[in-house]
Amino acid sequence: MKKIFPLITLLVFASLLGIIFFQYVWIKQALQDKELQFEETVKMVTIQAAKELVNERAKISPFDNRKNADLLFPLNVFPATIAHNFSRHEIRTLIDKEFEKNNIKKLDFEFAITTTSMIGDDLQSKNFYNAYSDTVNNMSFIYPLDPPGGSMAEGLAPQELLVVVVSHIKNVVWKQMVWMLIGAVIFTFIIFTAFFITIRALLRQKKLSEIKSDFINNMTHEFKTPLATISLAVDALKNEKVMNDKTKMSYFSGIIKEENKRMNKQVETILQAALMDKEAVQLKEVPLHAHELITSAINNIQLPLNEKNGVLETHFNATNDLILADDVHFTNIINNLLDNAVKYSKENLKIKLTTSNFNSHIRIKVEDNGIGMNKETLNRVFEKFYRAHTGNIHNIKGFGLGLSYVKSVVDALHGKIKAESTPGKGSCFTLEFSVIKKTA
Repeated sequence: MKKIFPLITLLVFASLLGIIFFQYVWIKQALQDKELQFEETVKMVTIQAAKELVNERAKISPFDNRKNADLLFPLNVFPATIAHNFSRHEIRTLIDKEFEKNNIKKLDFEFAITTTSMIGDDLQSKNFYNAYSDTVNNMSFIYPLDPPGGSMAEGLAPQELLVVVVSHIKNVVWKQMVWMLIGAVIFTFIIFTAFFITIRALLRQKKLSEIKSDFINNMTHEFKTPLATISLAVDALKNEKVMNDKTKMSYFSGIIKEENKRMNKQVETILQAALMDKEAVQLKEVPLHAHELITSAINNIQLPLNEKNGVLETHFNATNDLILADDVHFTNIINNLLDNAVKYSKENLKIKLTTSNFNSHIRIKVEDNGIGMNKETLNRVFEKFYRAHTGNIHNIKGFGLGLSYVKSVVDALHGKIKAESTPGKGSCFTLEFSVIKKTA
């Protein structure tokens, strides 16, 4: 797994970069093709509009001056021209219709009717004038307005030209492809999101795999020790000398009973964690005095505390300790905190348990002078199966479920828990619960 995971990450990341690169190349080429296609379309519209104007002019009598309003060239000494016979509005309408025929609507364009003399003598010999652009990305399309049969009046008048100017042609092309570009960006984002979710899932699976291995190892050790002790006690009970000695019989029977209790406690811990994970625990919340429950938990911890020659100080400063709680689970969370303080202790163990009131809450503090926790451990201390690294201390037993269980019960009781610690100096766990107002 250690070798495969980096390889998978590298391959997926390389694939993503490849997809993005080829998508960029494809979009760039598509924009160029679309721009060329658009230019060809505008050229065709210019040609079609020019031919249509010429055909319409042919239907008008040379001496018909009815189109004398809104002219581009009001004074004409030459025979009737396009500019003479058509108004600006008529020419724009005709060009608009040609654009619509080619599926281009609401295009921002300008047009003009000019002559070869204004454009330059070098263009007069050309039948079709190629499009050209200026520095601000405006594209001009020019086409001659020749009447059928040759130039106007045997060359007496300059040749007329239709000029169509499309402003910011690249912007127009981008607008036409906007949905395709948005789609490309969205799907690229989706691919990136899927990549990071996949990597995160792989990291989580790797972490769970390591946690599972640690849990199995811890569980094996926790169950193997009492089983071995029970096996030795049973063998001892079979001994004739022991069988004839009631004191020894009672001693070995007591060992079996204690080890059996120990195994049951471990099984109960695992079951509680499983139930809390499924949110299947039904808490029986009733008004209870926190000090009484804490005292019960202290009684349970006295034996391991005495084995460590530890001291437990209690300061019940809270004047109101009435809370809504489940007696079993509340006692368990206090017991777990005290048990951890004993487990992760040094020489001269000292535990301080304090209660106090603030606003409408009771605050319970459990402080110790143990080995403490570093920042990483402090951030993960309430994670299921997580166990703090204890350096050279190897006799600390457990599954890493205690504090996870404590956090789950505190949350279920609508309380708060906070952990503070300094490596080498000890830890402090603070619990907060709402109190019930005492009636007069």
